[in-house]
Amino acid sequence: MNRLGVISGLIGPIFFGLVVSVLTILNHDFLRGLGWHPLHAPTFDWPSGLALGPFGGLMTATFILSGLMLSLFALRLGAHLANVRRTSEVRRTYFTSGAIGSALFALAGLALMGLAFTTDPTGVYPALRGSTPPTWHGRLHDASFVLLGLTLLPAMLFLGRAFQRYARWSRLAVYTWITAALIIPAFILKGIAFYLFLGGVLLWSEVIAWRLNRLSPGPPR
Repeated sequence: MNRLGVISGLIGPIFFGLVVSVLTILNHDFLRGLGWHPLHAPTFDWPSGLALGPFGGLMTATFILSGLMLSLFALRLGAHLANVRRTSEVRRTYFTSGAIGSALFALAGLALMGLAFTTDPTGVYPALRGSTPPTWHGRLHDASFVLLGLTLLPAMLFLGRAFQRYARWSRLAVYTWITAALIIPAFILKGIAFYLFLGGVLLWSEVIAWRLNRLSPGPPR
């Protein structure tokens, strides 16, 4: 199970980024019909709108599988951090930051899985007019997206604090906080900045996974 969490962290970001990129290329005309534009309207039903078009089932499955891998990775990271051995005072502080951060990170994985609830189209594609009332699955999709931001971004802040307290992770503390500082406004502002949010999160997750991989198996020292 421990190795599964590490592997999930290593392949999860690459898998998600690859699927989204390939489906975007394959569904370019469909996305444009929804009102999406890679520069002028990059978040207009993207990437969630990929689940509405051809190969939509693949995008839905990707949300579920990627969210599951993220949660497994978060749980493994949390277990790794819980093995820290220092003074009781530092250990309490470290446990609080590491436990909260990894728990929020795992919840972010569940929120990512929640994006599998099909979004409501807001574009102008003839067969998918956005003038109909919101659906229950569309509301759940939107709520999952909000939950993703409310769990992932604070998780990075708490994990950065935990990394700072641990010598073999300390160099990633500043990197984690810088990434969070860059992607928080990108998450809020949307637009072309959303690429920064998505790319920043995927790259940060991959870096943390590689570090965890180097420190596994066995307890941290």
